[in-house]
Amino acid sequence: MAYDLIVIGGGPAGYVAAIRAAQLGKKVACVEADRAGGTCLNWGCIPTKALLKNAELFHTLSHRAKEFGISFDNLQYDWSAVIGRSRKVSDRLAGGIEFLFKKNKVDYIRGLGAITAPGKVEVTAADGSKSAAEAKHIIIATGAKTRPLPPLPFNGTNVIGSKEAMVLEKQPKSMIIIGAGAIGVEFAYIYNAYGTKVTVVEMLPRMVPVEDDEIGDALEKSFTKQGIRCLVNTKITKTENKGSSVEVTVEGPKENGVLTADVVLVAIGVMPVLPGGTQPELTDRGFVKVGDRYETSIPGVYAIGDVSGPPLLAHTASFEAMQCVEGLYVEGHVPRKVTVFPGCTYCHPQVASVGKTERQLKEEGIDYKVGKIPFVAIGKAIASGEPDGFAKLIYGKKHGELLGAHIIGENATELIAEMGLAMDQELTADEIHATIHAHPTMSEVIHEATLAADGHAIHF
Repeated sequence: MAYDLIVIGGGPAGYVAAIRAAQLGKKVACVEADRAGGTCLNWGCIPTKALLKNAELFHTLSHRAKEFGISFDNLQYDWSAVIGRSRKVSDRLAGGIEFLFKKNKVDYIRGLGAITAPGKVEVTAADGSKSAAEAKHIIIATGAKTRPLPPLPFNGTNVIGSKEAMVLEKQPKSMIIIGAGAIGVEFAYIYNAYGTKVTVVEMLPRMVPVEDDEIGDALEKSFTKQGIRCLVNTKITKTENKGSSVEVTVEGPKENGVLTADVVLVAIGVMPVLPGGTQPELTDRGFVKVGDRYETSIPGVYAIGDVSGPPLLAHTASFEAMQCVEGLYVEGHVPRKVTVFPGCTYCHPQVASVGKTERQLKEEGIDYKVGKIPFVAIGKAIASGEPDGFAKLIYGKKHGELLGAHIIGENATELIAEMGLAMDQELTADEIHATIHAHPTMSEVIHEATLAADGHAIHF
C-alpha cells in the first residue's frame, strides 16, 4: 500500500499526527503494536486516573465521612471491581480512537512497524505474518516504557512497573515504591488509600523532584500525614528478591537498613521504545535525535513524543504531533518546539506547575517576586473540605511577567491551564489580577496569589 504518511505508534503523539494529516487531505496509515491510544490510554494516564478517583472516594468515605455528615456500617471495597472499572474506562477510550480513525479514513494497521529503508515500512502482525507499505513521510511515535532497576529485574508479580501496578490481581499488604516522581507518588496514594503499607524511596532530596522545592516539601508532609512513609535523599545499596517478599537495603537520613515488602514498584523513569529496522541517530540518553522540524537522521523520517525525549508527557506529545504534521503539509507553517508546558501529578493533593521554579530562577540570576496564598484563604476550598495546599506564583520583578506557577491542592491540575495561557501570551501580574475570577471558585487562589506578589492580598 502507498500512503502520503505512515505513523508508527498510536498513542497521543501517533494518533493525533495520523488524524491531523488525514484532516489535511492526506492518505494516512497508523501502525500500532498494542491498541489505539498507546500507553497513555491503555496503560498510563487514563486508567491511573480511574484508579485515583476510586482511591480518593474510598479514602474520603473511610477517613472523613463524619466531617460531611455521613455515617454507615461495614464500608468495603471490591479490589477486582476497582481494577475492572479502570480497564473499562481504557477500553472505552481506546475504542473511541479507533472510531476516530474510521471517521477520518485513517488505515489502522495492527502490528510491529519497522523502517526497512527511507519511505518503506514492514509490519509484523501478531500471527507473524508480514506486510509492506510505503510513504513519502514516516513519523516515529513509538513512545517509551518503564526503565528497570538493573539489580532487580521485573517479574510481573513482586517486582513490577506501572503497567503491572494497574492490574495486580491481589492487593499487597506492603509495597516499596522506588522513585517519587509522578508515577511513584500517584501509585503511593492509590495503594495507601486501600490500606497497603507504602514506603516511597527517593534518591533526590525531595518528593516530585522536578517541582518547586516548597511543593515537594508540602507533598511529603501531606503523604506522611496520610500514613505513607517517605524516605527522601535515600540511596538503595542492595536488593534481594526472596520470592515471597523483596528486601531493599537503603541508606539515608531517616533510615539505614533493610526494608521488606510484598511488592516493589520501580518508578525511576522511562526509556524509549524504538521501532525495528533501520535506526535513526540517537541522543546520549538513547532517545531519537530530532531537528527543528522533528526530522531524524533518516531522510523523510520524523519522530515525536516520548521516543524523542523529555518532557515525556502525553499533552506535549500531541502538541509535537500537530506541529510536525502541519510543518509537513501546511504551507508556510514553521513547527514550534515545546517550551512552556504544564506538568501535572494526580495524587491527592494534586500537584501542577508551569514555567520556572524558584530554584531555577536563583541559579539563573533572574530577579523575581513571589505571591503565595494557601487554599485555606479561599471560600470554595473551605466549603469543599479541601483547605490544604497553596498556589505559588512567580513574577519578574522588572516587567511583572509570569515566570512560573506552582500549585498543590484540590483541582491544581485544572487550575494550571490559566497559568499556561498567561505564560504563552506573556501576561503580567497587572493583567491577571485585572481579570475577574468568579466567586466562589478555586480559581480565586490564582487572583489572590497574584495580588500577594505585590503585597496587596485581600483575604490573607
